Amino acid sequence: MTYLGKTWTVQLLAVACLSIAAKMEETKVPLSVDLQVGEPKFVFEAKTLYRMEVLVLSTLKWKMQVITPCSFIDYFMSKICNDQYPSSMSISRSLQLILSTIKGIDFLEFRPSEIAAAMAISVSGDMQTLSIDKAVSSFAFVGKGRVLKCVELMKDLTFINGDAAKTANVATQHSSVFTVPQSPIGVLDAAACLSYKSDEIAVGSCANSSHSSPDIKRRKQDYDDNNNKASEHGFKS
Repeated sequence: MTYLGKTWTVQLLAVACLSIAAKMEETKVPLSVDLQVGEPKFVFEAKTLYRMEVLVLSTLKWKMQVITPCSFIDYFMSKICNDQYPSSMSISRSLQLILSTIKGIDFLEFRPSEIAAAMAISVSGDMQTLSIDKAVSSFAFVGKGRVLKCVELMKDLTFINGDAAKTANVATQHSSVFTVPQSPIGVLDAAACLSYKSDEIAVGSCANSSHSSPDIKRRKQDYDDNNNKASEHGFKS
């Protein structure tokens, strides 16, 4: 059978994947017919779509959530803190640091567990070399060399050198605010970043930190100056 003869299977797969995504993201899942818009060549019944969904999920072994460094915060932070529960300040700094790694492409070579281990060491920045070696040795399932390499990369992040305390204080002040996840995947994401820490708080804190940077302030000032000049000449930007 040629590719053209398999067009309907490709379309069925696409619609099934869209349906699965909708069930993960939406609280009110659209009907199967509503997912097949734009004058499709084939229109599939709900039961046919359901069978393809099961096939896709079985192929993926029902692993619908990507593992992130947030999944390992509790483990590595407790190791650093001598098996004690980490403080809210440490958790806030950890989440901010994990989000900061998105800025560096070099972090793509590391596993989520390795990033989380390096994060735990970076947050405990006052540790001596001997203590760091001891901490890394206590971490199971991660390579010491790769973790230390990741630590060195994290030292270059502005979060460690500048805005760590500021962003952590903002996150702590808002730690009592809890946002109810609006979708099933939102519940999973919130659980991944610890049950007592909502994703909205973490992202909001990161946004506050980034907005305080000199470059953004300078761009905002330039934008305001341009607006003022345009207004004087009767134009709007």
